[in-house]
Amino acid sequence: MLVEVSKRLIGLDFARAWALFGMLIVNFIVITNAEHNGPAWLITVTSLFQGRASALFVLLAGIGISLMSRKAVASHDKTKIRVVRQMIWKRSLFLFVIGLLLYVMEWTGDILHYYGVYLFMAAVLITVRDRILYGLGAAILITAQCLQLVFDTFKGWGGPVPFMHYVDFWTLEGFVRNLFFNGYHPIFPWFCFFIIGLLIGRIDLHNKALRMKLLIIGASVTITMELLSKMLTYLFIPGMGSESAEFLFSTGPILPNVLYILSAAGSAIAFLILCLFLTEKYDKSWFINVIVQTGQLTLTHYVNHVVIGIGVLIALNRLENQSLIFASIYSFCFFLFSILCSVLWRKRFSRGPLELLMRKITG
Repeated sequence: MLVEVSKRLIGLDFARAWALFGMLIVNFIVITNAEHNGPAWLITVTSLFQGRASALFVLLAGIGISLMSRKAVASHDKTKIRVVRQMIWKRSLFLFVIGLLLYVMEWTGDILHYYGVYLFMAAVLITVRDRILYGLGAAILITAQCLQLVFDTFKGWGGPVPFMHYVDFWTLEGFVRNLFFNGYHPIFPWFCFFIIGLLIGRIDLHNKALRMKLLIIGASVTITMELLSKMLTYLFIPGMGSESAEFLFSTGPILPNVLYILSAAGSAIAFLILCLFLTEKYDKSWFINVIVQTGQLTLTHYVNHVVIGIGVLIALNRLENQSLIFASIYSFCFFLFSILCSVLWRKRFSRGPLELLMRKITG
């Protein structure tokens, strides 16, 4: 069901900024090998961002594609739909290339080249009915779980630090395996988040009653999946061991099983709805405004956190074996730096540097 929406939903940008913050925390902690080098309370807090911020990012991307294509799809004009599809494909290629360039710089945690493929696939799906999207999402999720059970999920990963270096990424077999199966954000099952975003983008997010339903559904799904994860892990540890039980029933992003996808999707939806309510109520707030501006430049900030953020760590010789406190503070400071850059940049330009470049190239 497609609904016409005219007023910009700044809550999407607000949520996108906090997704960026979560990704900064996760990425800087991982890159500095600081995950377990800190107080228990901080380990618990920072672990909450694992796989959640990225899921929110992908879901928001799906919503964005639905909003971008809404008018063309509603018009049923094949020419308009073709133009939108071509624009999405151009942007998918742009993001794919940027992502691979970051990978060349040894940023193996890149998400942009996955984004590029997500967008390429989504361009085909913008006219597909909701029921088919639900079926496709379920099929991808079930297929992903089956693939994880049948094939070696660790194939391709090597080096002294787990899940840091994909040794055959630049071969055809390795690239395809990484992209579809066992990379950081493989299509099976990560494209499910994008499909959920496509579906959410088709409803009227200005409708408070619908938003409240989504909030309840999202929170309920997450709570249910987390409880189910704990219960199943506890029940099956005696019979199959802790490693196998956690592999099947954990809600962590590595490896992304059914419970993780549902839990992360639920929390992403709930957080997004809270952002929509908050920005609607306090839309004149200075704080809301600067966070929204930051969310509108997330592509630029994402690239910056690799080029500048990791570059500074290298220059300071703080790239390895750092404390969790240091990595967390550094993440927070870089987020503040991103906010400052956003505010200053937006005084003169409507979009960020990379966002402007993408618009210029892709239309």
